[in-house]
Amino acid sequence: MSGSQTSPVLDTKVMSPKGKEVLEKVKKFMVEHVYPAEQVYTEQLANSGKKWWIPPIIEEVKAKAKEQGLWNLFLPGISGLTVLEYALIAEETGKSRLGPEAFNCAAPDTGNMEVLYLYGSPEQKKQWLEPLLEGKIRSCFSMTEPQVASSDATNMQCTITRDGDSYVINGRKWWSSGAGDPRCKVSILMGKTGGQDSPRHKRHSMILVPLDTPGVKIVRFMQVFGNEDAPHGHAEIEFNNVRVPLSNMILGEGRGFEIAQGRLGPGRIHHCMRCIGLAEQALKMMCARVHQRSPFGKTLAHQGVVRHQIAESRIEIEAMRLMVLKAAHTIDKYGTKAARKEVAMIKVLVPRTTVKIIDRAIQIHGGAGVSQDFPLHAMYAGARTLQIADGPDEVHLSSVALQEMRDQLNAKL
Repeated sequence: MSGSQTSPVLDTKVMSPKGKEVLEKVKKFMVEHVYPAEQVYTEQLANSGKKWWIPPIIEEVKAKAKEQGLWNLFLPGISGLTVLEYALIAEETGKSRLGPEAFNCAAPDTGNMEVLYLYGSPEQKKQWLEPLLEGKIRSCFSMTEPQVASSDATNMQCTITRDGDSYVINGRKWWSSGAGDPRCKVSILMGKTGGQDSPRHKRHSMILVPLDTPGVKIVRFMQVFGNEDAPHGHAEIEFNNVRVPLSNMILGEGRGFEIAQGRLGPGRIHHCMRCIGLAEQALKMMCARVHQRSPFGKTLAHQGVVRHQIAESRIEIEAMRLMVLKAAHTIDKYGTKAARKEVAMIKVLVPRTTVKIIDRAIQIHGGAGVSQDFPLHAMYAGARTLQIADGPDEVHLSSVALQEMRDQLNAKL
């Protein structure tokens, strides 16, 4: 189903009464509990003297959200919300670094829970999905590798070899986000099971690897613009003769790319809507700052160039939101596969534009914009990273171009 054959989201009743109610509850919860917890979280982490330690405040906030039923909202089969409805909720949670986790809707757990919910065996669901849904543990996803260009995922060389009643895993992964969290207990690893005689997209599989398995070693934590992002962390992990039971294989050998396609569509929408939340926060900070500084005899609010930057930012946010909601609507109505072009387009547009908006906010804040006094540097790093994570812009642009040429050709036939 091409973009030209699907309807844009213009209906004013895009949300069900339940969706509207949950969204309003989330907005209220953010104001009453999440935003006030941000400073407490920072202070508790600083006072602990530890990097890889979880401030107690986040568990307190999670318990309150769970009490109010604001829990696992990302998963339609559990929450009863559509992808579009959750997209609007994700925007709200994206306005705070604590927001996604507060509702048990933080990456990479959301993607991993989706995988287990859709493709996991009853045993896998019992052992790993249930505690993840309860928020008792966290997880990471081990896909990209330092030795190869992982933008082409068929390059992955980490091997998963069957040996009797076990699989043996050998290889090295990096950017396993969340592996630094002491609550992280399991990784979903994507590795090679098929040989050169297998079709390229049937050579890889996904398997569950408990992080306390012998042979699993965190080599180092990668830095993003010089920051280790503790206590979350992005680990480089070595898997040296790691042995796990056959029952840890998800769906079956050679099904890795099939699982990945089911995982990434909704996940990219979640990323994009959280990005829009960041953009909204950057614009809010911009508008506050322009009334606080007065260069050359008048406030920044009276400078024409600054006014234009604010206007451009608002226009861009509205355009981004509509595109993401259309992609979500397409998934709800036609399925993930039909929305591939729409999802690829927003994955390019939204992080790229969010980076631009945050950069304007940094410039308006001057030296303070790149300092620890404001969160703009961390917001910038997060948004900029998304231009690489879940497929770099160039891969998505190529995908959009191929689909567009195909659609145009089909339209002439």
